[in-house]
Amino acid sequence: MTDANVKAPIVQQAPRWRVGDIVREYGVILIIILLLVALTMLSSSFLTPRNLLNILNQSTPLFIVSCALTLVIIGGGFDLSTGAIFGVSAVSAAWIAINVDPYVAMVAAPIIGLVLGTLNGVIITAFNVHSFLVTLATALVYRGMAILVTNGKLIPVRIEQFAWLGRQKVDFGGGFAVNVAVIVMLCFMALMMFILNRTTLGRAISAVGGNEEAALLSGIRTSLVKIITFAISGGAAGLAGVITVSRLSMGEPQAGTGIEFEAIAAVILGGTSIMGGAGAVWRSMAGVLLLALIGNGFNILNVNPFFKDLTTGVIIVLAVALAAAGNRR
Repeated sequence: MTDANVKAPIVQQAPRWRVGDIVREYGVILIIILLLVALTMLSSSFLTPRNLLNILNQSTPLFIVSCALTLVIIGGGFDLSTGAIFGVSAVSAAWIAINVDPYVAMVAAPIIGLVLGTLNGVIITAFNVHSFLVTLATALVYRGMAILVTNGKLIPVRIEQFAWLGRQKVDFGGGFAVNVAVIVMLCFMALMMFILNRTTLGRAISAVGGNEEAALLSGIRTSLVKIITFAISGGAAGLAGVITVSRLSMGEPQAGTGIEFEAIAAVILGGTSIMGGAGAVWRSMAGVLLLALIGNGFNILNVNPFFKDLTTGVIIVLAVALAAAGNRR
């Protein structure tokens, strides 16, 4: 055997991580760490268990909505009706708590949201209309429903059993107590992560968002997948709505206004592709945490709220720019 016939072994090189890749992949985590360090140095009251638990508790509705919205966006959709569904579910829960039963109200609100979200998905798939347009229209309809239910008035709910979901705390000993709402949020987050990462449905969602035609040809029922993602998004909005009413003891027809935009911002900040097909629930949770830290930090430092919005907007633009740069490579 000659030397010419001897093939040199192929040596596979380990993939190199560049600074730009690390920033794109874990940029939101790096920003959170820097923000934690900066706020801790600027305020002694920031890095305390009480304040950190308060951040989680106040952001619970946004965490829940963002978790579910992540599935919608990965699936190639958009849901602008979550805020309106939030409002309908909130006032419905308040009315049911007063006139029927507080525990029935806690269950009914997510179901109402689930039904409204399913209706979104059915309209989108049946008429083959972009989800942006459909949910923009249904948001107006659902918000109008919330106003009709209440005649534009607030619904006070001063029932101790109903306040349990939003105000009750679970004591783990040693002075460490966590709100029931936070525990519910963590359980919901774990469920969304399990669905996306460990189930056939999760793989189907990513496939539909990545290439719907290819997913359809491979046997995936793309319409059903879309309907399920919007149903989950609606149910999450309903759950977030009843938690808010339980905490505030007040049903308000305008509740949840703008939460859909905050959730979309959190998902984008986390690094989930706005084009669909790629993303992770934990990324969206990191995005929510970043927004919550910015808001809490600016409040503690007594900074003009305008600068909070300005800072958030700049960070979102940078996140989108980094994502676009990564897609061009």
